Amino acid sequence: MSTLLFKEYNWAVSYKKVLNISLEEVWKIISSPSNLELFHPFCAKNPVIQWPGLHSIDEVHYYNGTIYKRNFILWEDLKGYDLLIGEIDGETSLVSWRIEDLGKDKSSLQISVYPHIFNTHSKVVDLIPFFLFIKPKLKKYLIQVIHGLDWHIKEGQKIPKNHFGNHSWFSNNS
Repeated sequence: MSTLLFKEYNWAVSYKKVLNISLEEVWKIISSPSNLELFHPFCAKNPVIQWPGLHSIDEVHYYNGTIYKRNFILWEDLKGYDLLIGEIDGETSLVSWRIEDLGKDKSSLQISVYPHIFNTHSKVVDLIPFFLFIKPKLKKYLIQVIHGLDWHIKEGQKIPKNHFGNHSWFSNNS
């Protein structure tokens, strides 16, 4: 993946967590079709259009009715992937998933999001809305998603809806 695409964004929001599971097992989960249905606390369904590998395409149907399409632009087995995500025919954000081997049945997952909103124009104009509004909400979201994966690993079952609380962007009130 060209670093040129990353340069279109001013900032990223990231979260990384150590998981008590091997890198191979994490990869098996995050590279499986419809994987978000297992651990994403705001995902109602994750239908696949094309899978697996480079040029994979799927959708994320959130509980609040929003539907995002994910187009995978980099896929490296046992390392991670990069994808563009956004509403169908809308602006897209860049998301990078990376796993790292930490030795005996330990690994880490880091998700970095380069959101399109308040992040692709003037740093001066985008600075305040990005750091006051986008970054805190996106960081909370990433924490909830990765903790959802950790919960799924420990419990061995599908995560319940809004398991770690609602998120104003993706939850509904029911």
